[in-house]
Amino acid sequence: MKISYNSPVILTFALISTAVLLLDRFTGANIMQYFLVGNHINWTNPFSLATLVTHVLGHASMEHLLGNMTFILLLGPIVEEKYGSSRTIIMIVITALITGLLNIFFFNTGLYGASGIVFMLILLASFTNNRDGGIPLTFILVAILFLGKEVMQSLSADHVSQFAHIIGGLCGSAFGFAKR
Repeated sequence: MKISYNSPVILTFALISTAVLLLDRFTGANIMQYFLVGNHINWTNPFSLATLVTHVLGHASMEHLLGNMTFILLLGPIVEEKYGSSRTIIMIVITALITGLLNIFFFNTGLYGASGIVFMLILLASFTNNRDGGIPLTFILVAILFLGKEVMQSLSADHVSQFAHIIGGLCGSAFGFAKR
């Protein structure tokens, strides 16, 4: 039996995210700054601009990384098979860019992690077996459960960006409806 690299975008995303955390933690290289979008951006600095997208590759801890990668590796291959590798990359980049920009414009906190991508994949996965062009009941239920939970949790003070989760879910919904 041969092991196949069955989902190149998702597997590469997971490997890069893992490498970023391991390099940051075990080499003392302090590279996480390139994978964190702050509460402001230097529009003339290419590294600062890059964080608008690269923030989805950075994670606060191994627990944070594993939580995100569990969902990404579970749902990502399904989405990548339906939408293709090129579209999957585009959807990841757009979602990262939107969450990064909105975080800068509306919040005074930093942002990193792939949670927005996770929620994009969760909502997109609910469209995978939609053949008649209608609105899948699974999408409605998933949107109510996951996005509703995030709205409720946003009322409590914690270090989790429910905002990024919600925006990721909205991006996934938009991508799913656009593909119908």
